[in-house]
Amino acid sequence: MSDMRNRVHVAVLVCLVAAGCGDGIDEGANEGRGERGTIDGVTLDTPRPDDSTDDTVGGGGSDDTPDTIAATDDPFEWNEVGDGIEEGTLDVPLDYDDPNGASITLYVVRHRAVDPARRIGTLLVNPGGPGYGGSGLAYSADGIYGQELLDRFDILGWDPRGTGFSAPAVDCIDDYDRYFGLDSSPDTNAEREALIDAGTDFGEECASSVGEVLPHLGTADSARDMDAIRRALREPAISYFGFSYGSELGATWTTMFPETVRAAVLDGAIDPTVGYLQQNIQQAAGFEATFDEFLRQCSADTGCAFHNDADAATAFDELSADIDAHPLTVDRDRTEVTQAVLFTAVADAMYDQSYWPSLELALADLQDGDGQGVLDLYDDYFGYLSGQWGDELEAYFAINCLDDPGSTGPDDLFSHEDEFAAAAPRLGRGWMAELVFCSVWPVPPAAPVAITGAGAGPILVMGTTGDPATPLAGTRRMAQALQDGHLVVVEADQHTGYGVNNCGDSTVDDYLVDPTMPLADEIDCT
Repeated sequence: MSDMRNRVHVAVLVCLVAAGCGDGIDEGANEGRGERGTIDGVTLDTPRPDDSTDDTVGGGGSDDTPDTIAATDDPFEWNEVGDGIEEGTLDVPLDYDDPNGASITLYVVRHRAVDPARRIGTLLVNPGGPGYGGSGLAYSADGIYGQELLDRFDILGWDPRGTGFSAPAVDCIDDYDRYFGLDSSPDTNAEREALIDAGTDFGEECASSVGEVLPHLGTADSARDMDAIRRALREPAISYFGFSYGSELGATWTTMFPETVRAAVLDGAIDPTVGYLQQNIQQAAGFEATFDEFLRQCSADTGCAFHNDADAATAFDELSADIDAHPLTVDRDRTEVTQAVLFTAVADAMYDQSYWPSLELALADLQDGDGQGVLDLYDDYFGYLSGQWGDELEAYFAINCLDDPGSTGPDDLFSHEDEFAAAAPRLGRGWMAELVFCSVWPVPPAAPVAITGAGAGPILVMGTTGDPATPLAGTRRMAQALQDGHLVVVEADQHTGYGVNNCGDSTVDDYLVDPTMPLADEIDCT
């Protein structure tokens, strides 16, 4: 389970991604695929790009690469695709340690500043994931960002390496059910071995299909791509706004390239002081707390479809145990509704309270022997649409497992199983499946980047009081880890806070327009 769908629900909207939206961006906020993804009801309709160009960023670089670009006035070869919206591509090194070697192509969309006379510069944006393209945020910027940001910034979203329309994109498998319908909270050695076998096969499929690209998809390389974009734009310093995993990417970028940071907003930030395993334990606790609130409210409301005589909690526990023992067939061509499918459906709904009525009905139907509603939420989580799976989850694993697999192997991982159960008694052990996949990932982990933001200037971090995916305590630790971090807190049971209220939005917008404005260490927008 976990934050695979980090649906960045930017509450403005958004809906991702977070994933999420509570994640603000219906995380799939941008699935890098024009036909899917919404932010607060706004469809992220990224057009399919034309063939990529051969323009390159010169020098490629390491962290100290000089600001040189190829001899062209337009390294992106921008092409207008809408009113004030352009698309382009940029070639960057596959391996920044070998800048003259193989290259990859980033797909980029730019929403031009509405008021060019007052234009400040470029605002890079990322929806989270990881694994989701960011080009849709720029294409749908009018429905996401405040008018002052639209007026004064070119809002530029790109599909990070390995995602969306950037090439090559990670595409390992064609059927998620085979891997993610399995029991995600194994009770027996046989169930554990089934997960390990599935994770091993998944990794081997990625290694076979992605090949030499797989070791170069980490967050640090994406941060280097951000600097390559900045250099190609010829901007000495640039601004950034990232949701969910985009906060980790942004914090990494501010640490690696502090002198190029004009301003940075990190909404729905992870805890950078602990590793991937502990982050997932924190996340399990966050989802459990939000689900407890869902069950409490349902029990108190006779109109809740899953009311169960004011004891929705006990009813869910019994239902979960029954599905674990007796999976339900909905469609013979699809996965059964297993406990893993049920837990995924719950996780999907926890990103935003607007999903809660759908979960009420799905749980009530499941009690009556109809699993379609639960399967629909599972499909929503994984981006299954019109009989097709997106590729976001493959990219998610390729990036996350490279950054930090969370364990040294399955035995090490399962030694922490009780910690997940203690943090989240109902849902916690469901995190085992994702972490098993990383525990057998075929590529060694990349060197970690210790987040400091030293020298980057003031950085604004945003969190919500009831964020299931990136709990507020961890977001607060992100602000504290940054040399000049400032936290804005908004009250909401959702992932990410932009769009929740005027106080939070105006704080973000005003800071991005003028990052020299005075900021308290913590700003209360509850």
